Amino acid sequence: MHNRPLKNRNANNFFCGRYIIDLSKRTYIMGVLNITPDSFSDGGSYLDQDKAIDRALEMKDQGADIIDIGAESTRPGAEQILAEQQIVRLGAVVKILVKKLKIPISIDTSNSIVAEYCLDMGASIINDVFALRKDVKLAKIIAAYKAGIILMHMNKTPKNMQENPEYIDIISEIKDFFKQAKLSAINNGLKLQNIIFDPGIGFGKTTEHNLEIINKLDCFKNLGCGILIGTSRKSFIGNVLDLSVDEREFGTAASIVLSIAKGANIVRVHNVKQMKQVSVLTDAIIKQGL
Repeated sequence: MHNRPLKNRNANNFFCGRYIIDLSKRTYIMGVLNITPDSFSDGGSYLDQDKAIDRALEMKDQGADIIDIGAESTRPGAEQILAEQQIVRLGAVVKILVKKLKIPISIDTSNSIVAEYCLDMGASIINDVFALRKDVKLAKIIAAYKAGIILMHMNKTPKNMQENPEYIDIISEIKDFFKQAKLSAINNGLKLQNIIFDPGIGFGKTTEHNLEIINKLDCFKNLGCGILIGTSRKSFIGNVLDLSVDEREFGTAASIVLSIAKGANIVRVHNVKQMKQVSVLTDAIIKQGL
């Protein structure tokens, strides 16, 4: 990553605000920071502002390349909360972290008011689980700040996405979804280099769907954008291994290794220290074949 003018138009680069991430160099670690009472893994752990700030700084020291901060849970069954409540949770944390951290800060929101508030303070990426389908103003705001956007595939909404999700051909359907989302983003002023795709592990998918996505992740590589994968501690790991949320680190590690081997550029994780080691070694092994 570099703090320099955005001159290089290499397709391997992800442009997000004042940062350039060279996706061809290595796998990047996105550390999860949930400022929520009800997230599936660490809900309530970092509602306190000081604890949230300390955790973000700790993740940076452990090897995080991006910090992804969310103030609204998107777990299965989650209810939406108002923009004002998100801002109350995010405000002081983002304001302090953009000064203390020299890495991109991502905001996990689909709300244009929340996005603009955080981008104006210095956030660099918006992680939108609705892929610009929920708030028509969001894309233009992101484009105005030259920020990055993560476009995630989700079937239905967090509240009902796990109610009997069905696909005829999940890989083809996600590819078509990405093509449409990319077109919408570009038509609203974003550049191809501002876009990252996330196939949305656990968002409107069965265990079998999630396993197939990871196995065929390389099918998305010809769409012209980087790939983010978020498998950390998710229920499909628990379903396969019959383990609770707090016992899924080895399963998470296995899913990350395979995702990197299949072309993931960014991995979104809770346990930064361990998964950084996993990604560095996987990168080292894969590079031997290049």
